[in-house]
Order: sequence, then C-alpha cells, then structure tokens
Amino acid sequence: MRPVTAMMWFRRDLRLADNPALLDAVAAGDGRVLGVFVLDPLLWDRSGDPRREHLAASLHRLSRSMGGKLVVRRGDPADVIPAVAEEVGASSVHVSADHGPYGQRRDGEVEASLKCPLVATGSPYAIAPGRILNQQGRPYQVFTPYFRAWLEHGWRKPVDAPAEVDWTKADSEDLPEGSADGAGEQAALEHWRAYLDDVAGYGDERDRPDLDSTSRMSIPLKYGEIHPRTMLADLARKRSAGAEAYRRELAWREFCADLLARNPHAAWKPLRPEFERMRYDEPGELFDAWCEGRTGFPLVDAGMRQLAETGFMHNRVRMVVASFLVKDLHVHWKFGARWFMQSLRDGDLASNSLNWQWVAGCGADASPYFRIFNPVGQGVKFDPDGTYVRRWVPELRHLDSKAAHEPWKHGGADDYPDPVVDHAEARREALRRYDAIR
Repeated sequence: MRPVTAMMWFRRDLRLADNPALLDAVAAGDGRVLGVFVLDPLLWDRSGDPRREHLAASLHRLSRSMGGKLVVRRGDPADVIPAVAEEVGASSVHVSADHGPYGQRRDGEVEASLKCPLVATGSPYAIAPGRILNQQGRPYQVFTPYFRAWLEHGWRKPVDAPAEVDWTKADSEDLPEGSADGAGEQAALEHWRAYLDDVAGYGDERDRPDLDSTSRMSIPLKYGEIHPRTMLADLARKRSAGAEAYRRELAWREFCADLLARNPHAAWKPLRPEFERMRYDEPGELFDAWCEGRTGFPLVDAGMRQLAETGFMHNRVRMVVASFLVKDLHVHWKFGARWFMQSLRDGDLASNSLNWQWVAGCGADASPYFRIFNPVGQGVKFDPDGTYVRRWVPELRHLDSKAAHEPWKHGGADDYPDPVVDHAEARREALRRYDAIR
C-alpha cells in the first residue's frame, strides 16, 4: 500500500512552529508531508526588490529547517498545486487561510482544480477576518470598539512545531537567489525575544524615529516567520503601558485585514465614496521629487531615503510622508500606496492601503481630512535634535538640532533643494478641495 502523503502549501506562513495548518498536514499524512512553495509570477513580478530578497532568504532558511526538502515550483498555483498533488498522490493539501482579495480568488481556483481536499486551518492573524462582529452581527467600522471586542474574543495559545515530520521530496526548481539580514523563523524569534526586553518603552518612544526603538516585527509578520499569537502570548507576561500599546498595534493590523477582506475594492479605492469626487493632481515632477527624497522638507526626504536604502521606514515618518503627498502635493493616495508596495520590505496590502486611507481621510475610522501634518513641526517634535534627518540627509549634517528641520532659515546647503511647495498655501488648497466634496 502506498504511504499516505499530505501536502503543505506554504504561503504567508514560512515557519514550522505555531503553524496549525502544518500540524493538520502531519496528522493527515500520518507524518509524511510534502512541503511546497509556488513562485506565482503574478505576485513575484509585482513585488519590489526588497520583498523578493527577503522572501528568497526566508525560503532558503525554511528549506534548511526541512532538511533541504522544500519543493519550489513556478507558475499559476491553479495549475501547479493540482499537478504536484497528482504527482505525489497527495491525500489532501493544507494551507493557512488567505483572506486577501487575490488570495481568496486564487484558492477558489485551486480548490476547483484539485482532486483531493484543500484544507484551510488558521490564518496569519490571531483572530481571522470576519470573526469580530458587533451585537447586531455586523462588522465594526471604528477601531476602538473593534479593539475591545477583539480583546474580549481572545485567541488560541501558540502550538509547538510538530515533533517529527517525514518530509518527502519531489522535483523542484532552484530556490530564488536573494539574501536579507534577519530573514527566517529563527531570526524572527530571536529578534522578538530580544525586543521584549525593551517593549516597556514602546508607548513613549514609538513615535521617535531618531531613537530607532520600534520592533520592526512588521517584516517577519508579513512573511509569517512568526505568528501574532506567539507575540501576544509573550506580551501577556509583560505588565507595562508599552506592552499594552504594542498589543493595540497588533489589533490595528488585524482591523485593516478585516476591512480589506470585507471590502476588496479598498486596496486602491476609498472606503468613503464621497472621496471619489476629490480633485487630485496627476503625479509628475513633484511626485518624482517625493519618491526620490528631494522635496526640500528634511523629515519627508529623510523618510523617503531611508525607504529607498533599506526597504523600511519608521511608522511616524510614514504618516508624515503620506500626508505630504496627499495634502501638500495633492496627489491621489493610491500612487503613494503603490510606491510603498514596490519599495517596502514589509509591504502588506491590507496594512499599506488601509493606513494610506487613514492618512488620506477616506478610510474607516480615518484621521479627519483636515488633520494635515506640518512636516517641519513633526520633525521638531519627534526628531528634536535632528538626529534622524542628519542620518539620512547628509547634506544637512552641518546643521545642529532644530536647524536641520528648517535649513532655509540657517543658510541652507548648496546641494539640498529649496522646499517644493509653500506648506501653508498647500494646506489651504487641500482644505478647499475637501470643502468641495463635503
């Protein structure tokens, strides 16, 4: 009798621990599992270099933890997964549920083509999208009541990695080339455990880009190198305002995923339909200046240069550069969101698009449109000594402290541009455009 083999189709769960889908695969296959990752051209080709490099490095580390037996195939998953399942005589294919717009459609196509069951267990979230409902059985549109319900609902405890897996082998293409520091499950766990020693200061310091004290766990969360349940279990042992603030941020990530799962159009269209009438300018030279970090506003330029060089940007600075694009340059938020998805190592569609909508004032529970960040004031408040600006804008390293945020008042720099807009006038114009759709 041929041994039973189950397939584990890895996607956004590139780990062995706290992976319920993998445990189900081990049980279904009587310990015999084929681990597969599909390089989907639709996703791979649209990813920027930072995401491709991290994914490649993470796949190498995952394969190493499987004794080098991860099977990689390229192509449309609707063709690849059924073909591999038939090759190995798989009894079932196991996945963590994907609640994104493309993922739901892709999984439906795969399931329709398979001759064996497609079994979804768990998700990349502590509480899967669609689970948190109000007393009327409707989804939440505002974060604070969602957060209270999320806490009350609770989540399962993390599960261990399977004690033993007989990883089977099939023909595989080469893993993609790529390297990234800190990629992989073990690195994610080590980084997280080290950060826990400092989480108490998260509430006070998370808005300070000069201190560089945020966790950067958005990156391993994106690839599923760690599950939020693992992080929440660790945070439960901490009693501090910082730990509470961090837990709230994990809930915001899940709120964004819940919104996108229910409103797939929100990836690129506003949740608030009146913003369809907002007048925007077409991206041109000013948009190019924003992308390249040469707007003449130091905090904005520092953030965009950090993004270009590292594939990461501090969260407070993300809000400032987003506000600047939408409300100072009057460019539609979707162009900024696409640039971020191309440039970010942690580019996650739900978090990216819904946070852009928050800044642009057109999402659920969004920041009011009239909240327009002053890029100079934000720099002075959150980078008071100019440390962050001088780190990423070397043309201004000769300026001390607050002067780095207003170089035009302190002699400037020959190789640094003048501000591309007058912020006060740009703010007035943004409010005029908003008044027109109210």
